[in-house]
Amino acid sequence: MPIVNELIRKEEDGTISFGNYSLDKKSKVEDYEHNGDLYKVKTFKEITKLERNGMFVYESVPGTAVWNLKVTDKGMEFFVEGTEDSQITVELEPECEYEILIDGTAAGKMKTNLGGKLVLSVELGSGKEVEVKIVKLL
Repeated sequence: MPIVNELIRKEEDGTISFGNYSLDKKSKVEDYEHNGDLYKVKTFKEITKLERNGMFVYESVPGTAVWNLKVTDKGMEFFVEGTEDSQITVELEPECEYEILIDGTAAGKMKTNLGGKLVLSVELGSGKEVEVKIVKLL
């Protein structure tokens, strides 16, 4: 998939895509409206960060491009691409257990902390796109 040159955009399926890891200097878009929420994205080669209504949603180090981000009460899913392996932090429901699936393969179970943050690593590079699903366990 091509990099998100406009930094953030709405997709036909109701999801959003954001991030541009090819930029040398930090760029941002603020107050981007989607489904009644306001998004802010900051991105460049070193970091990509997304906030919704002033609250943390996603961060990757180094920067990434994310397509079709979908967040529900049952978890989160998206496709991600970058130039090298990335550490991704997302915010979900606090103190809940989630199963992590990377390209359809179970990568383990993790519990969010008191703030709802969950940190995972994804192997990226050379234009490789990876599907990430984070599914809440009952």
